[in-house]
Amino acid sequence: MRLLLFGTGALASLLGARLARDRRHTVTLAGTWPEALAQVAACGIEAHEPDASFTSRPAVCRSDGPLPDADVALVLVKAWQSARVVAPLRRAVERGAAPFTFQNGLGLRDDLALALDGPVGLGVASVGALLEAPGRVRSAGPGRVALAAERALLPCAERLARALSETGTPAEVEADPRATQWRKLVANAAINALTALHGVPNGALLTRPELRAQMEAAAREAGAVASALGVDLAADPAELARAVARATASNRSSMLQDLERGQPTEVDALNGAVVHEARRLGLSTPVNERLWQAVLASGAGARA
Repeated sequence: MRLLLFGTGALASLLGARLARDRRHTVTLAGTWPEALAQVAACGIEAHEPDASFTSRPAVCRSDGPLPDADVALVLVKAWQSARVVAPLRRAVERGAAPFTFQNGLGLRDDLALALDGPVGLGVASVGALLEAPGRVRSAGPGRVALAAERALLPCAERLARALSETGTPAEVEADPRATQWRKLVANAAINALTALHGVPNGALLTRPELRAQMEAAAREAGAVASALGVDLAADPAELARAVARATASNRSSMLQDLERGQPTEVDALNGAVVHEARRLGLSTPVNERLWQAVLASGAGARA
């Protein structure tokens, strides 16, 4: 399979390294971060898994330059970087690539579909990854990817799920993309902002009673919004958040990593999105509102 990954951050590096280790696949990382592109081109990606380490060598290219032909194009950039990938993604799709977004938050898939005037598949990744340096990534475990796609992209989604599963990232195609997306949003809204604000790994939210209570309250608020939209999470929202925190206990959330680097965060697309949807529906989400505003006030909010 020919895979084009837009992004050179933690998740793109980890998935790219895993996929490129299987020589049946041709993998290219497309981005604009010069240090990452140069490091991967020269030395490959050094991936550290809990039980082993390996180096694999995907190809690289600038996303604003010539792109290789691909069967699938995966969008793995941060929510606030989404607009930057539209033009190169359009070029990839025009050359036959099936587009999938693995981004966090609400609305980004719809925005990309509108910009491309065509369907965009959804990938919801529960994969803990820490970018220690350009071209060096550490995994918290295999994680899981849920894929959803409209009929036209379904064969590509099934091929992509097989490729991911066979290279170390369990993946499956799910029928309801909204439920898939909202389950991830509930967990992210409950976990990421709290870990970022308190500088703790995910598991600390389970062991510190005051943080656990806030996590569960944020999850329940997000779950109530999902329910009002007719989305069946098929699980208790608080337990969804607890399960993710347990499964990724040692992981430092992407929002915490962003705050530590002084970079913009995805809080607008997570807690902010919950608040906006709640307001539209006439619901109150005070915990998510506080978390959203607190991250913005920290000096590294979503606005680049």
